[in-house]
Amino acid sequence: MTSEPDFSPTLTGCLVPAGSGRSARRPARQPGTRTAALTLALALGAAPLIAACSSAPAHAAGSPSSALSAPCAKLGGVLADGPDPQADPVGYAEAQIEPLRAITTSDPALRAAISDLATAYAKVFESNGKNAAAAKAVAAASRKVNAICPGTAS
Repeated sequence: MTSEPDFSPTLTGCLVPAGSGRSARRPARQPGTRTAALTLALALGAAPLIAACSSAPAHAAGSPSSALSAPCAKLGGVLADGPDPQADPVGYAEAQIEPLRAITTSDPALRAAISDLATAYAKVFESNGKNAAAAKAVAAASRKVNAICPGTAS
């Protein structure tokens, strides 16, 4: 009866007979400058990819000026609230009218765009969604809002 040799794994994955002189354990390496530089390069390379995958809406025309960022954020919050606009367009329109009229801004173009959008939603609600001109007015007012606050009325 022959006994089989006792094998132990090495760090490289090779099996060597136990007691063959090769140690199965090697001392842990300390990260050097090459490892640190590689880690930094990977982190810097991944930053734009992570930013591109964020939950913020994509802005084709860029971000609003700092003076408009607060009213644009409030406007985005108002338009994100309410029933699903595809499932209940009349309910969504009704839910937008008063909150839109409550938004204040010192920018006259944004103020006019918000007013136009609130008025268009009021017409959709008054017609119970049956006025095609009101739906077109909502689309036109949404484009004006998006020109000032990109992606807000998407």
